[in-house]
Amino acid sequence: MQRSIFIGLDVYKATISVGVAVGERGGEVRSLGTVPNRPDHVRKLVEKLASNGARLHSCYEAGPCGYGLHRQLVELGHECIVVAPSLIPVKAGDRVKTDRRDALMLAKLHRAGELTAVWVPDAAHEAMRDLVRARATAIRVAGKARQHMQGFLLRHGRNYPGKKGWTKAYRRWLTTVRFDHPAQQVVLQDYIHAVTDAEARIERLTDQILQLLPTWSLAPVVEAVQTMRGVAFVVAVTVVAEVGDFNRFDSPRQLMSYLGLTPSEHSSGASIRRGGITKAGSGLARRVLIEGAWSYRMQARVSRKLLDRIEHLPQSVR
Repeated sequence: MQRSIFIGLDVYKATISVGVAVGERGGEVRSLGTVPNRPDHVRKLVEKLASNGARLHSCYEAGPCGYGLHRQLVELGHECIVVAPSLIPVKAGDRVKTDRRDALMLAKLHRAGELTAVWVPDAAHEAMRDLVRARATAIRVAGKARQHMQGFLLRHGRNYPGKKGWTKAYRRWLTTVRFDHPAQQVVLQDYIHAVTDAEARIERLTDQILQLLPTWSLAPVVEAVQTMRGVAFVVAVTVVAEVGDFNRFDSPRQLMSYLGLTPSEHSSGASIRRGGITKAGSGLARRVLIEGAWSYRMQARVSRKLLDRIEHLPQSVR
């Protein structure tokens, strides 16, 4: 029978701490020390552990180092999972945390089947998701730039007489604002440029998403999702990029739980206590879905825009 080796990897930018658990529960658990986080060193480690024909089962926590290590191990022909850090069982009385202990803990929990794996996107999907997240970052930067400028104007008593900001009328009003000291005028103009640059960045990224969408394997899903009320292009591409493969969920309840849109609960015995939504998973996907749900306050009808989106869909996805 082929022997199994469970490998726990505590991954950092420069190093990887390695722990190994052999065989079934109760088998040998040992640390292999630290190796540089470089593809050639990882390959040598894997070849060494698999030299006697052992079957390798690796795992590491999802984090800032991404999925490159996972893809390398899979390409080498070995199993690897990326673990959800928030779902790792932790002993309440354990107050010692080191890289070595973390690697050993991952190896033991993986052998016991106590770890929850996250879905790993392919390289093309991850690239589109990075593009969508870059646009979301640009929106946050634009919002901050606007806040900085409005705070500057408020601090100096320059108040817009209209009702709503950032309209054409508001931007025309900005061109009329004057300060006595030239330094303050320079500051105002710099804030205006910052807002303009941030808005141009959003437009560029949106155009790039539109251009690259036809090459994405999930482009039909993006189009199909847009047939729902409150879901236009930006919401659809954001949700699909963040969720990925919808088929991995057995029910809508599981999908909503993944997105953190289900109520939290702390019940014991006859006492049932439910709180706000859990806010687990992708905050970006949750935000755009909540924004889209606001349209359901209105009377149910098929608008002209929604009808156009439906008519442009292939018959197979209507």
